[in-house]
Order: sequence, then C-alpha cells, then structure tokens
Amino acid sequence: MLDKQKCIRNIDRLVEKAKRSDVNLRPHFKTHQSHEIGRWFKERGISCCTVSSLKMAQYFSDDGWKDITVAFPVNYLEVDLINSLASKIQLNLLVSISDVLPRLLDQLENKVGIFIEIDTGYHRTGIDPSHSNELENVISDIAASPLLEFKGFLSHAGHTYKCRSKAAVEKIYFEEVEVLLDLKSKYRGKYPDLALSVGDTPSASLIDDFSEINELRAGNLVFYDLTQATIGSCDLDQIAIVMACPVVATYPDRGEVIIYGGGVHFSKDYIITESGAVSYGAVVLLNDSGWALPPTEMFVKALSQEHGTVHANAESMRNIKPGDVLGVLPVHSCLMADAMGSYVTLNGERISRLSYFIVSPE
Repeated sequence: MLDKQKCIRNIDRLVEKAKRSDVNLRPHFKTHQSHEIGRWFKERGISCCTVSSLKMAQYFSDDGWKDITVAFPVNYLEVDLINSLASKIQLNLLVSISDVLPRLLDQLENKVGIFIEIDTGYHRTGIDPSHSNELENVISDIAASPLLEFKGFLSHAGHTYKCRSKAAVEKIYFEEVEVLLDLKSKYRGKYPDLALSVGDTPSASLIDDFSEINELRAGNLVFYDLTQATIGSCDLDQIAIVMACPVVATYPDRGEVIIYGGGVHFSKDYIITESGAVSYGAVVLLNDSGWALPPTEMFVKALSQEHGTVHANAESMRNIKPGDVLGVLPVHSCLMADAMGSYVTLNGERISRLSYFIVSPE
C-alpha cells in the first residue's frame, strides 16, 4: 500500500532542498521503479534521473526521460543495450575501475557520458582518490575517444546507513565533499564543466546546504523506511509504504501472530529495536486514512519464505484473529517495493512498476 500524499510530500522536500542549494536534482528511481511516480518528479520540473540498471534506464526512457545516469559499474557485456539507449537519449555510464573502458570501446557505437566513481569511504566500488595513476588512465581513455564525454566525479556514501545521528551523517558527508572538491580543483582547468554528483538518503535528508556540489541523487526517501527512521533521516509518519499482510494463525500462549508475509516479500534486512530485539518490520494497524501505530509495539520477529512471525503482547493478541490484515512498515523499502510488483494507493488506485518477470507466449 502506498500513501500517495506522504510520498509527494517527501518528493517536495527534496525538490525544494535542491532548489535552495541551486544544485541539479537527479533523483534515483531504483526505489520506486514506477512511471507514475517518476511523473510526479516531472511535474515538479525534474528532467533527469538516476537508475541502477540498463533495463531500468530503458523502462524510464520509454516514458520520455531523455537524460539518465546508470549509477552502477558499467557492464560491457550489455553493450547492445547501451548502444540502443545511447542512440535515443543522453545516457551516462559509471566507470569504477580503470580497465573497463577499452573493452567497452571495442563495441561502442554511440556517444555516452562517463562519470568516474570515487570511493570516498564506503569501500564498495569506485576508484581510490589517492590512486592518481589509475584516475589519469581513465581520464586519458575518455579524452582519447570521440564517443566518450567526461561528465565528472560521482560518489555514494553508503556508509551513512550505519550512522545513528545527524552529526555522524554530517561528518561522512563533509569528508566526501572534501575529497571530491580536491579532485575538481585538480581537473577543472582542463574540464571546467565537470560535475560533482553525490547521493545517499541520510545525507539528502539531514544536510541543509548542498551548494558545494553540483548534483544530488537520492532515491529511498520517496518512501523512507525503518532503517532511515533509525538513522534519524525521517520520522515514522513519513514512511509512505506498508505491506498489507493477512493473519493466518494466532498463538496467544506464546504471544505470536503468523502472517502471510515472509522473506520473499520483505527481504531479510533487519534492525535492532530499542529493547535489543531483531525486527524485520514494524506492525501497524490499517484504517480508513492509512495506518497507525498500535497501542503497544508489535514487530516481525522471524521470517521464513512465506511466513512472518509477529511478536505481540496479550492485549494486542485479544484484538487479532485469522482473516485480519495487518500492515508492516519495511526495514528496507527498496527491497520490499521490488517484491510488491505494483502499488495500491489508499484510494484503491493501482500504480504499476517495472517488472523483471518474462512471460513466455503460449
């Protein structure tokens, strides 16, 4: 279930923040993966986006998006799709190591933009900024080809997800920006238009001024989730999606409710509650205006493939029976949304999203 108004308010906050800092907003669409939700950004003047796969780029290109960055290390095995997309839109690719471009160029037919990913501390992908020779090699490869345009430096400070305070997020963000500004200072003489592109939801939510960078990418904050609430990026009432799960069994003697909602619906990401318990999702009570927190805490304590086990006290158990439907706030909204297949708004409107299932013709 999607609370459209909460989602739009989340979008509006991001758009206004980018406007105040006078930076380009290139929102990441990997969380919602929906034409309709993408259009809500367009209605607010946004004309470019970020995605995490070429298939996702194709999906949004089909809905009229003409400037798309694939913020995932370029996979030259998908060069046919790269060539197809690059013939129709401004396609920007991400280079995270030095030896990928020569292989891509062997089969590249159309011009693409290139962002160089910089590892500013997350240590997932990206070039270490201290590896000057590797950076020089990539920039030289870009400059040597008429099919490549150097767009700038891009980073993702994913380690902000381990933070539990605004101060901790700010520390990581300012360290990230310092690294990128040093690189821009070094190369802007030859590349005066190079952009610095950053994006993670904790920073996008908690930092007020982005004027030192050029482009802001963030995606999770359209929906938010319990992880972001734990960090301090949002309040619980800003979380815009919930999974509606039927109750299939109750066990009052052990304070457990079994729901039809398991690992295939939520993933198995979890948070630790204030009491030290593992939680795979917070249970809310559905109502005519959306949902509300129960009088006493209930949470998903265990997951199997299809089963979810909810912890509930005796008072809560008295009001729950098989056939009821409970809501579950996600720990990680990106993964839960991916499992949903589509969204249903509080008004009953169904909103489609990208499907990765291939149906063979009969």
